[in-house]
Amino acid sequence: MKCLRQFFMLSVLLGLLGAGSGLALAATPAKPAESPKDLILKGDAKCTGCHDEADDAKPTMLDLHPSVLSIGKTKHGTKADGRTPTCTDCHGESEKHLAYRGNDSPPLTDRDFRKKTKTSAAERNGACLDCHQGGNRIGWQSSAHSTQDLACTSCHQVHARNDKVMGKATQTETCFTCHKEQRVQINKPSHHPVIEGKMTCSSCHNVHGDNPKQLVKNSTNETCYTCHMEKRGPFVHNHQPVSEDCSICHQPHGTNVDNLLKARSPLLCQECHSHDSHPGQAATLPNGTTNGTGFLGTVGRGCMSCHTNIHGGNSTVNSATAGRFRR
Repeated sequence: MKCLRQFFMLSVLLGLLGAGSGLALAATPAKPAESPKDLILKGDAKCTGCHDEADDAKPTMLDLHPSVLSIGKTKHGTKADGRTPTCTDCHGESEKHLAYRGNDSPPLTDRDFRKKTKTSAAERNGACLDCHQGGNRIGWQSSAHSTQDLACTSCHQVHARNDKVMGKATQTETCFTCHKEQRVQINKPSHHPVIEGKMTCSSCHNVHGDNPKQLVKNSTNETCYTCHMEKRGPFVHNHQPVSEDCSICHQPHGTNVDNLLKARSPLLCQECHSHDSHPGQAATLPNGTTNGTGFLGTVGRGCMSCHTNIHGGNSTVNSATAGRFRR
């Protein structure tokens, strides 16, 4: 009987302890749910909740560069740099896009950068020019590319780890998308070493510039002299076409003639130098009797066989022919 009474008291005590602990647990406030953390950019948690590597498989994202999170491997994803933009710096606040919870495609962001976007090029470029306005992009608004309504994202892939237009081996793929004539020329036998990867389109062209032909220098000659310093002069005897514009004789993207010439000698030279005192072949040749013109122009066709210093001569010989660019 005594044991039964002790067991009863112990059960009551355990019951009271259990009830007290239950009340204590009920009185403890629930911990608030942790807010999602930023993965790459400041404040990007509200975007990365939906946009992650799974975007690769979404039909609505096929015309964007796959994996928006790869921006973390670019200059735009450098956390230690205070200039690093946020998602909304480029895409806008996009409140309707963020608030959408349906199953269909959400409303587009305030700034949409897809290929078939309805956002104007000027508005898209505004997101980039907020930061990238200075340097060699200072004349972008009046450049040939800008006036043709090209957007920065027409050439650049902002989320891509390796932006094609920034690499020597891949830049031409982007440029030749529009410049198909230059694609043909650069693949001709005589060409600058662009397809070999030793130089790129941007070696000669500032695609953000507003000067004629968007060259890196103020003129064609200044651009050419960047590499071809020996042609700069000044010479005692200057060849005027050379001083005026290298492209009078040369096609810089490529030709079928050696040295990037637009035509073979003497045809190229005779566009300017064609008169009775200096026919297109050596004097007295051919010296045989001929009743036709079949032999004319077949002997000594190379003007530069004699006129070797065609870009300019420094001869000081007191002679009537000293200024004819000979040795």
